[in-house]
Amino acid sequence: MKFSDFICRDAIRANMVALDKEGSIREMVQALVEAKRVNSADFESIVKAILKREELGSTGIGRGVAVPHTKHPSVDRLVGTVSVSPSGVDFASLDGETVNLFFLLISPPDRPGDHLRALENISRQLRDDTFCHLLKQAKLPQDVTLLLDEADNHQFGS
Repeated sequence: MKFSDFICRDAIRANMVALDKEGSIREMVQALVEAKRVNSADFESIVKAILKREELGSTGIGRGVAVPHTKHPSVDRLVGTVSVSPSGVDFASLDGETVNLFFLLISPPDRPGDHLRALENISRQLRDDTFCHLLKQAKLPQDVTLLLDEADNHQFGS
């Protein structure tokens, strides 16, 4: 699975404003609403589902990265976005560091395979230090899109 299979380019944000966990999740889900990938009527229940998943353990996986995700019946296919926070967000990460790079995923409950493949793709790409560094430095959504395309085309070491 490639980023292009599930990342909504119109929802990519390279300058996250939020400064806390809930605010960052709300900002990313709102970006998906604005891109018409999730319905505004489902906004609160999606945010609530992601926050409930966070209660099980932070998806702040370390090294300045978080992968908040949930399964939600309002989507009929896997959808995701990427956000960059220049200032960093306290996301209760496993390593205690702030998060600058977010990959948010929402998948239908009946498609667990897609959800797992997307998480695996993100995890594999994030093992590449150059990829992570360049993403964290992205200033525009187009910069993020270019890096995701390069990762899809195996331009990085993973």
